[in-house]
Amino acid sequence: MSNEGTKTIPDDQKPVILLCIGCSLIASSVFLFLKSIWKACYKTSKLPRKATIVLFFEFLVSVGAAILTIVAMPHLDIVTNVTILNGVAVLSTLLQVIAQCTAKERNRFLLPSITAFILILLGYALFLALYIMKDPTDIKMAIWVGLAVGGSFLVSFNWWETYFRLIGDNSSSVFLKSLCKDMTKCQNVLHILSSLLRIVVTACVLGAYVPLAKMDWVIVKSIPSRETRIIAITIGIQLISSALCHWFAVAACKMHALRRCFILPLYLASLAVMALLVVPVIVYYQEYRISLNGTASINFTSYCSVVVDGRNQSLKDSVFPNLVLDVTHTLCFLDMSKITDVGILTGNELVPMSWWLGLVLATLHLWYLNVYRIQRTQDLFVRRLYEGAFIEQSLLLNTRLKALETVMVYLCATMWHETYDEMMNIIISIFRLDKYRPKTDPKYNDFTFEAHIYFDDAFEHVEGSQERHLNKYAKNLVEIIQQFPDQKVIRTPYGGRVVITMPHGNNIVVHFKDKELIRHKKRWSQISFDYHYFLFSRSYFYIKNHNTYLLALDGDTDFQPAAVMLLIDRLKMYPRVGAACGRIHPTGSGPAVWFQKFEYAISHWLQKTAEHVFGCVLCSPGCFSLFRAAALMDNNVMKKYSTKSMEASHYIQYDQGEDRWLCTLLLKQGWRVEYNAASDAYTNAPEDFKELYNQRRRWGPSTMANVVDLLGSSNIISQKNPSISKPFMFYQLFSIISAILAPATICLLVAGWCYFCVWGHKKSVRVNFCSVVRLCLKADTQITIAAVLSVMYAFLMLVVTMSIIGSMVKDKTILTPSSIFVIAMTTIYIITAIMHPQEFPIVFYGVLYIICIPSAYLLLTIYSMVNMNNVSWGTRETKPAAGAATPAANTPQTTKQKGRFYFCGTQCNTRPVLLFEEQEFWMELQGRYLKPLPDDKERQKKIASDLRELRNKINFAFFFLNALWLVATFTLQVFEAVLSIKIPKFNYSLVETGDKIQIDPIALMFIVGFALSVIIQFLAMLYHRVYTLIHYVAFLDTEPREQKT
Repeated sequence: MSNEGTKTIPDDQKPVILLCIGCSLIASSVFLFLKSIWKACYKTSKLPRKATIVLFFEFLVSVGAAILTIVAMPHLDIVTNVTILNGVAVLSTLLQVIAQCTAKERNRFLLPSITAFILILLGYALFLALYIMKDPTDIKMAIWVGLAVGGSFLVSFNWWETYFRLIGDNSSSVFLKSLCKDMTKCQNVLHILSSLLRIVVTACVLGAYVPLAKMDWVIVKSIPSRETRIIAITIGIQLISSALCHWFAVAACKMHALRRCFILPLYLASLAVMALLVVPVIVYYQEYRISLNGTASINFTSYCSVVVDGRNQSLKDSVFPNLVLDVTHTLCFLDMSKITDVGILTGNELVPMSWWLGLVLATLHLWYLNVYRIQRTQDLFVRRLYEGAFIEQSLLLNTRLKALETVMVYLCATMWHETYDEMMNIIISIFRLDKYRPKTDPKYNDFTFEAHIYFDDAFEHVEGSQERHLNKYAKNLVEIIQQFPDQKVIRTPYGGRVVITMPHGNNIVVHFKDKELIRHKKRWSQISFDYHYFLFSRSYFYIKNHNTYLLALDGDTDFQPAAVMLLIDRLKMYPRVGAACGRIHPTGSGPAVWFQKFEYAISHWLQKTAEHVFGCVLCSPGCFSLFRAAALMDNNVMKKYSTKSMEASHYIQYDQGEDRWLCTLLLKQGWRVEYNAASDAYTNAPEDFKELYNQRRRWGPSTMANVVDLLGSSNIISQKNPSISKPFMFYQLFSIISAILAPATICLLVAGWCYFCVWGHKKSVRVNFCSVVRLCLKADTQITIAAVLSVMYAFLMLVVTMSIIGSMVKDKTILTPSSIFVIAMTTIYIITAIMHPQEFPIVFYGVLYIICIPSAYLLLTIYSMVNMNNVSWGTRETKPAAGAATPAANTPQTTKQKGRFYFCGTQCNTRPVLLFEEQEFWMELQGRYLKPLPDDKERQKKIASDLRELRNKINFAFFFLNALWLVATFTLQVFEAVLSIKIPKFNYSLVETGDKIQIDPIALMFIVGFALSVIIQFLAMLYHRVYTLIHYVAFLDTEPREQKT
């Protein structure tokens, strides 16, 4: 439309078209500027030291792109305009040749790169010769052609960074290495400066060219509506299609569809555009010749003069025929009756073919590029965004070359009092992984693994024996592993070790720990593994290269190999990811498990996805999470993690939720924690009420302590961790305040609903007050009372829920805040469940979840707070059997006795022992970190007293804040007529009834705040589901069919 003589847009309105071309040029720069500003708000941005060099190249590229598209192309034919963009690979091919010549090893793509360089130069030579030969006296055409060649050559500087990095890696140039390092560290600032430079340069070229071409900017203010509509639609299609093309290209690479969905479509794009433009020209020309019925003989030149140039533009004409005739106009300079023009046509066929073949050969290496699934965008492409004017060329030439490495995965499972069936689950899962990645098959070289099981407190005293024997739980595990003949038993300083070789060559190492020799419990088992295998063993080399991972498991976890692979992908592709967790599914039967199924689902569907998208996951569960060894052994992570609890607060934060505390340490150190929704794992959940309450009694205070710890370090963390921002910390602050005020809020809701539906304020509040009083008894009595009250509240919630629905029907309106809130939340949860089709049946457990809200957020919260001083594990605990033998109090064992225990009826002191170096390492490690804690009665009393004091302080603040919330709300209800907000009432037909609805400000604030947080989580879930789908499709496409289970 910008070509001289075209009539879809009249000549006097051409400045508007040129302005639109300029907008399409700078659109990607605007996006890049906004994205870089956004990232700069989250990350610490550094000023570059060599910005002048980068900005110089950006200046050349922006000048070239503006001259090529705004100045030169409007004077060339449509075929040339489409194909000359393929010629922008000229400098890339030259730099390819240099990079391959400087490489230390032989490169098979050297010849194609040389050929591509020659073909592109040949295309430019033919282009210059043929256009100038058409009319040597046409000075203006020579200028346009020269500007087109010069502009495309300057544009080819766009991808200099790709090859400078390769040349710098292959050479000893200190300058190139420091330049590339500076560019990597200062990306955000460089992108902000370069995008601003491009916008300014494009505006200057456009602003200077319009007056030089004797056009007037005044016309921009008075464009007719028809032309405005045509321009808006055209530029809108270009901008949207370019952005979508870039996004789908990135998605195709992440899904490992590089050849069929990325390279091939981009190769065929320019050919398809030419066909789309030229074919209608031929069809219209032939239709016109047929319409003459042989009454007149007409050639292409006559057709141009009569039909194309002689048409009368009408405002009512269809746009598409005019566009076809405008395309025809750009080709009318060819006179097929002249031999010279026939030669030009033949040459014009060679020019685009030379450029196209040159581009294909220049990017031939992409066909052999080893792209890993969900490879991060900055590893796929050097530049962050695309070039709007030449989208396919920018994507092909912008591809980064990076090799992939093999990783080592250590499985670390901890056991204590698991049942035989639970132990069998994890053993079967490990054997599945052994079959999935056999060590004996060399074709599976993406990762290797070794499984370790740490059995805590595995030994007991037996009456009449001086040696230690395996307890009944450890014997269950021995019964399972004895089915495999290839095993070796080794005596160790901490107890014993059994090494089992699985059928496909991988090993399981079972560590039986004696609590009299080494510190027990889950945290200390993880510490002993980390220090031993990441410092003593040969893995230290891999730690420094970020290629060693630790898969933390519980003794009852059931998982598929695919779940492990999906977690490995996250850590393999993103170096700053210190941990990644999967979707945890609770298993079991009964109402307690049904409640947990829905609770876990909502937690993962909404909360974890929001944390992943907007910041970092705060807790990567220890039952199924993959950790990077380099992150675990980082400064102030493992060293702090191995700290012994010395204060009352330590027992709550360190020992009650060790997985959350470990993630807190990782986040403070700048590591990212992620969530992968496609990685499924199954673990047994508490099936009875008491066990569930005791589990949450540990989790609740630990969660609060760690979140408060993070909030107290918000400034430091937001500076050190690029994934955590202050808005994200504000989101966490809102969440923790909501959790603290949950009991009072539930009291208010129940009181309000009861007043509205059943009883009245006073009686409902009295019920809640009695709840608090009754829960200040012994733990078992509290749980019994809580169970009874939970049943009562469940019936009450059922009545209230039905009453709310009945009130909507009775009042004939759903446009009340409470109704809108209930309907919106229900809709969001149902849509969220639909977005997880495999888990959709879980949504039916939502009914049980709703009626159990008072039990979960009122009674359970109070129980957790008033029992904060109880730091026992609470689950899987068993009391000693009556008559069980116990060792004499305070009778220390001799070294010889400590080295003796029975393993399956055979004394292990006759078994092989560790090598001297490893023996010494364990002795030193035990002495420094893992020495059993002394049974100091005085200290235990002091800690118990400190825990009670800490509980009293926190509970005072907790109940005081809830009391303030209650008093404030009741005060507003007393003065409801004065302080309430009145809104009009509407019926189902959205017609105002004339009545008013009164809402107190605090209730409205609560509803709006909670609804806003859920909406934010919902949007994050939608975003996360798209990339989860991309990851899962990539996994299915890259794994062998027999390996996808």
